[in-house]
Amino acid sequence: MAEVVLSGYYGFDNLGDEAVLYAIVSALRHEVPQLKITVLSHNPKRTASLYGIKAVNRWKLSEVAGALKRADMLISGGGSLLQDVTSPSSLLYYLGVISLARAFKKKIFFYAQGFGPVNRPWARWLVRRVAQKVDFITLRDEESAEDLRSLGIRQPPVIVTADPVLGLDLSSVDKDTGVAVLRRTGADLDRPLVGLALRRWKSEEIYLPAVAGLADRLLEEGALPVFIPFHQPDDLDTAKQAIRLMRRPGAVLLDRPLTVEEMLSVTGFLSLMVGMRLHSLIMAAVCGRPVVGISYDPKVDRFLRLIGAPPALKVQDVSLKDLYMLVKARMETGQTPEERSMMTDLKDRALQSAKLATRCLNK
Repeated sequence: MAEVVLSGYYGFDNLGDEAVLYAIVSALRHEVPQLKITVLSHNPKRTASLYGIKAVNRWKLSEVAGALKRADMLISGGGSLLQDVTSPSSLLYYLGVISLARAFKKKIFFYAQGFGPVNRPWARWLVRRVAQKVDFITLRDEESAEDLRSLGIRQPPVIVTADPVLGLDLSSVDKDTGVAVLRRTGADLDRPLVGLALRRWKSEEIYLPAVAGLADRLLEEGALPVFIPFHQPDDLDTAKQAIRLMRRPGAVLLDRPLTVEEMLSVTGFLSLMVGMRLHSLIMAAVCGRPVVGISYDPKVDRFLRLIGAPPALKVQDVSLKDLYMLVKARMETGQTPEERSMMTDLKDRALQSAKLATRCLNK
């Protein structure tokens, strides 16, 4: 029976990356129901319990090496793994896992990664050296492909698909799950709910007064702002900062970590998502909800361009006026027919990654 190892930012209570893992596992199981899957996780016990798969400690070399030795293929991704903006050490980690798999003569597949930016000269050289020797590369957007080509990588096949989360099937999402999560906070489900998924970014918390002002205006107009931390505990602290800046009480805070299934169900009750976190925007769009982005990273801008949504507001200069006007406009229009059409196309493209991975595995 075939076996693969998944490497990514898994087990860190980052809901976006957990959604990526959930989507990849679901898509692979659809293609190969009996496929053995082992995940390199920061919290292997929780990962194994959540997804019904095997997981090992990503920090223990013996466990990582053992998993790779048993496997037929390493799947690296999805997510933004090969970049040096967040941290060059994380780039070295993922390249190290890839190099170890290659040393064991395993097939290596990049799964719908968001590549770059890679800015440091030594990092660009190292990525080029490692990536040009893998078996197959799929990327989640055309800009990632352009960044990869700029390194001079021509050797493995490169296909642009789409973020794995865009391929999620919502038919099994339980509506009652979201009701239970929201009612625990005292949320009034008869009011329009506006999700707010914020994050800390360097010293750019200067955007928080604008978000707090937006939340106040939403309350004044009868809507309910719902702060949704995607990465615990950092995003929870940021959400609490925004709430402290508000003049009006009444905002809702989802203060405990959510599973992917819970988040999808909650999103179904939202009228709109205001997100800095990329996957807050992706999950909302998958659920048919309009989105407003606050950009701290090119990946946010790339996604909004991809689906034909209005451009993101920049985190360093977002104003209450611009944010409020964009939110009001999006709440009035909803997800446009063009966006809905693009989402259908992107779902097919997202699922293509699993088909290509299966093909690579069976070669």
